[in-house]
Amino acid sequence: MTAPQSGKPRPDRVYAPDFLTELFRNPLDPGYADAAAARRRSASTGSARGWRAWPARSVSLVVVVLLGFLFAVAYRQTMADEPGRAQARSGLVAQIKEREGQTDRLSTRADQLREEVSRQRDAALSGSAAARLRDLEASTGLGRVRGDGVVVRLADGPENADAVTGAGAGPSRVLYSDLQGVANALWSAGAEAVAINGQRLTSTSTIRTAGDAILVDFRPVMGPYEVSAVGPGSLRRKFENSRNADVMREVAQKTGLSFGVREADDLTLPAAPEPQLRYAKPSVSPSPSASGVRSGSPGSSGPTTTVSPSGGGR
Repeated sequence: MTAPQSGKPRPDRVYAPDFLTELFRNPLDPGYADAAAARRRSASTGSARGWRAWPARSVSLVVVVLLGFLFAVAYRQTMADEPGRAQARSGLVAQIKEREGQTDRLSTRADQLREEVSRQRDAALSGSAAARLRDLEASTGLGRVRGDGVVVRLADGPENADAVTGAGAGPSRVLYSDLQGVANALWSAGAEAVAINGQRLTSTSTIRTAGDAILVDFRPVMGPYEVSAVGPGSLRRKFENSRNADVMREVAQKTGLSFGVREADDLTLPAAPEPQLRYAKPSVSPSPSASGVRSGSPGSSGPTTTVSPSGGGR
């Protein structure tokens, strides 16, 4: 195919500049020129906008200064009240120590008076009657007991649980129910007298908890706990073969709680405080009340109370 013939000469073909040619001709990107122009415009109007930005900075500065002032006032007030709190704390500690000293002195005086009453009573009674009375006091916990027996020691375990060995599966602290179980197991094994950290147990004794403290007859006892028992020579063997001893060994293995049993010679268990006994009386009038419910019946011994142990246990 041939190009058409015409009388006019063909013009020269125009080529567009390539990338390198344009780069050398205009080396500066247009965006830089726009940015420079924007800076010039902001510089010309900067003096007009400065006074508008100043109020925001002033507010921020005032807020920072105010917060610093409040923190300084709170710190000074706290430091000013600290001596008063320390003085009140030291006063309470002094009162507690004073009351503890008074309690110890009164307890010692009560023991002395109890021994004096026993001597006077033995002098007034015959030999057989005095011996029988001493035996009754020892069996009920109102008299001091001395003899051979066993000591069961329980102590809190470490706080950190071992995730590999499984330690920490239960409470690592001695619970009041643990002391209850040990005391009951000792009684079942033939113990004649039992005491927990020097607190003699009787038929009316209670072992309860109040917060983190364990109370024996409403007196706090602190760990490690030693349950001492006076009894026959087979006391240790029977106790270690009991169900409670097996449970405590298992708990000690899992939680790290310390549990041990040892024989002890010539134990001395103190006497329990004198109990405050209450006597029930039959109702005076067995006639029915207005609601049709009898207010009493012949042979009734007073109101009936139900004792239920508080929660907690292994």
